[in-house]
Amino acid sequence: MGSYVNLKVKETATIISQECLCTGVYSMWLATEIAAKAVPGQFILLYSQSPARLLPRPISICETDDRLGNIRIVYRVVGEGTNEFSGKTTGDTVEIMGSVGNGFLAPVRNTLNPDTRALLIGGGIGIPPMLGLAKSLSCEVIIVAGYRNSREAFLTKELGDAGKLVIATDDGSLGLHGTVIDAIDQEKIKADVIFACGPRPMLKGVKKLSAAEGIPAYISMEERMACGIGACLGCVCESVNIDGHSGVHNKRICADGPVFDAAEVVL
Repeated sequence: MGSYVNLKVKETATIISQECLCTGVYSMWLATEIAAKAVPGQFILLYSQSPARLLPRPISICETDDRLGNIRIVYRVVGEGTNEFSGKTTGDTVEIMGSVGNGFLAPVRNTLNPDTRALLIGGGIGIPPMLGLAKSLSCEVIIVAGYRNSREAFLTKELGDAGKLVIATDDGSLGLHGTVIDAIDQEKIKADVIFACGPRPMLKGVKKLSAAEGIPAYISMEERMACGIGACLGCVCESVNIDGHSGVHNKRICADGPVFDAAEVVL
């Protein structure tokens, strides 16, 4: 994947604002020194204040404002840890560590140019990282976002401002009816490079599309994590090549990823 920024700092961050975007999905802005070094595709670890929840929660970085020193995360409440975070308000603090992992742009930094057409694909809670990535690109950007239905759609206006937006929903209640891959086919979207984040079935479709079209694709893998720093091997995915750390066909999503060349992993 090449070199990437991966400077881990643990600190107490102050919450600037938090709002509910739709049922169970929250947007939180944090004041943190991490903003100065974070790149699209990385994530941060949030620590619960409860002694019963020792392991941190990994949450993708949605976007950063390095001028003000702020990071935005958009997350879904799925358990007690994220439920705790959703109850925080302006002025509250949270322990975080970051930024963790490699980013989307490290392997393609020298190949992107103003004429490049970048296709950004996000599904569900994998959509937020696409916003920050879209804002960081200085080329043509097409964003395909997949939701279950119109009630669970979020960030649509901001995504539309960041690039040409195509929406797909499972029930057809907003945008095109079907998956993100269906939408790409229906709209006959062509691109020079693909970036994607979302559930594994979606990423499997992206990998297949990449191979069929001969387009490089860089995918951000989602996985439950334990340590979040690559020590425990609790968040591995199967890789095509043997990993130098473990000696088997595995990659650590937290340390070797979360972004991988789609051709490098088995889905």
